[in-house]
Amino acid sequence: MNMNKIEFVAFSVLSRQPTDIDARHYLRRDKLENQQQTVLLERPEEGVALLTLNRPAATNALSLELQQCLSDHFSALSNDPTVRCIVLTGGDKVFAAGGDITSLIEASPIDIYQRHTERLWAPIEQCPKPVIAAVCGYAYGGGCELAMLADIIIAGETAAFCQPEIAIGIMPGIGGTQRLVRAVGKAKAMQMALTGRPITAQEAFTAGLVSEVCDDDSVLEQALTNARRIARMPPLAAEQIKEVILAGMDASLPAAMALERKANALLFASEDQREGMVAFLEKRRAVFTGK
Repeated sequence: MNMNKIEFVAFSVLSRQPTDIDARHYLRRDKLENQQQTVLLERPEEGVALLTLNRPAATNALSLELQQCLSDHFSALSNDPTVRCIVLTGGDKVFAAGGDITSLIEASPIDIYQRHTERLWAPIEQCPKPVIAAVCGYAYGGGCELAMLADIIIAGETAAFCQPEIAIGIMPGIGGTQRLVRAVGKAKAMQMALTGRPITAQEAFTAGLVSEVCDDDSVLEQALTNARRIARMPPLAAEQIKEVILAGMDASLPAAMALERKANALLFASEDQREGMVAFLEKRRAVFTGK
């Protein structure tokens, strides 16, 4: 995707203004939206859950309804012992265009505060299971922030990542400054947040934001291939690896190393540790039960 086209799309998404239509239209629209599933859940194979953002007409803009639905799904999947890895996608055209600006333009500071979006996003942020984002098209604003909550990001060649909030007079509010700087460093985070310009999938890969770039047609399959491999691994070890990497990022190296040593020692109390080592010696595939 050419950068001029990307910038035009970013401007178009962010510059939408509500038309002068009476409140009854909005009530009817909201009622209809509430009646459809804004996030679809599938189980493509054993151990893997696939969540698809489902507001194609609104380029998967993150309405409060969609955020609540996503939050509910992650809460349930986090506590489902049959799920070992979660794949999150917006489909093959767009990941998510960001916040629903029509619901923000007249909002007051108290309205924004009382939304408590941090509570809606907490089940995603705190999900103990590995999460893979499969990103096609653009991940802008809240869409980029949502992708950054994943542990692995698989991006299509035409994917683009952007924090364009400055262009509408605000700033990122759900991790677009703090998670971004931890992912790509101060220089690139400052450039993205202050200019509002998108970066390509290849630039995101070079900066460390994206795990892998592949053909657009292969994004979901590549994400599912990673998920399938993770789902075959011992779930306790996967959860401990995720927990220690995330907790260690903001700790000193000695403190992070201590976390690593204790988590590693803890896994020696699991049945999966013995199964994995015995299977290795017997030259067979291990069968992990999560115990």
